[in-house]
Amino acid sequence: MSDDAHEQPHGRPRGRPYEPSHAPSRVRLRSVEEADLEVFFEQEHDAEAIRRSRFTPRPRDRFMTHWATRILGDDTVLVRTVDVAGAPAGSIVAWWEEKENGDGDGDGDGTRRFIGYWLGRSHWGRGIGTEALALFLREERTRPLYADPFAGNTASVRLLERHGFRRAGTLRHGDDVHVLLVLDEAPAHEPPDAGAGTSASAGR
Repeated sequence: MSDDAHEQPHGRPRGRPYEPSHAPSRVRLRSVEEADLEVFFEQEHDAEAIRRSRFTPRPRDRFMTHWATRILGDDTVLVRTVDVAGAPAGSIVAWWEEKENGDGDGDGDGTRRFIGYWLGRSHWGRGIGTEALALFLREERTRPLYADPFAGNTASVRLLERHGFRRAGTLRHGDDVHVLLVLDEAPAHEPPDAGAGTSASAGR
């Protein structure tokens, strides 16, 4: 999960969900197109994004297979391209994941719905992640909804907290500690038109 790297809370009280502006925006969500995958592949292999997310990039063949089968080929997954001024800037995905032994967040169910996102580095620090996540959370209605950014990726943790996610513990992926965050409540209003699309998403 990469981040809107340099975004700050701008004085909004901790825990209060982000309220998007009604001003016109060039950010929209749409269905994933085949050409987007080339952009996503390059973004996943960006050295700084890898350092911040602690995510191990996949070789090209594995990457394309993962997207074709685990994301676009899974009807339970919701995935959107983050489009900025007509060009793909990144992706946002929600998927179901089995709980691992020792996960103690108080949820007795055996599966949890997770969200993950990845933005190209040229789009960091411009408010794009904030706006795109707000749009996605209006479309993805499952609650509780979880995220698990790397603990050292403080910008990503703050971004999620600005949208109403609360800390619910930690998870370990290999040698790295990740913060488990949960969003408990669905938005009270209906989502605006976030762009055409269908789709599906996947785990790590």
